[in-house]
Amino acid sequence: MTKNVLDDVARRKMMAQFRSKDTKPEVMVRRALHRLGFRFRLHRSDLPGTPDIVLPRHRTIILVHGCFWHQHNGCRDARMPRTRQDYWSAKFQRNSERDVKITAALTALGWRVLVVWECDARKPDLATYLASVLGHVPGRAGHTEDEETAAV
Repeated sequence: MTKNVLDDVARRKMMAQFRSKDTKPEVMVRRALHRLGFRFRLHRSDLPGTPDIVLPRHRTIILVHGCFWHQHNGCRDARMPRTRQDYWSAKFQRNSERDVKITAALTALGWRVLVVWECDARKPDLATYLASVLGHVPGRAGHTEDEETAAV
């Protein structure tokens, strides 16, 4: 077992600096959506789990998950800390169970739920991915080509 390098006070101070809102990956996703012409709401407290990004017009919710905190399978950022592995294993399990519960609750309310992982948010093709998943046609945010031809 590896010894903890920081004392309890320093560790608590460091952990308190991690954000739950307005994280860098979340801001990257929001900027990409905005450039594509999508309008959205942030952190709606009236929905289960207070989702990161809500696109009401499209009945879509985007959850931006940190690879470490939500243990993204196969991602190098989803490593287990070397110290207090009992604690971290239980913590990651609770996070995973909560993610499943929140996604199920949102789906039951009629929302489509998309998860964007932190490592994917850093990729240069983020906007292309979001546009394809949300059915973006240039000039008409969120409208699919079928809707475009149906309107003609």
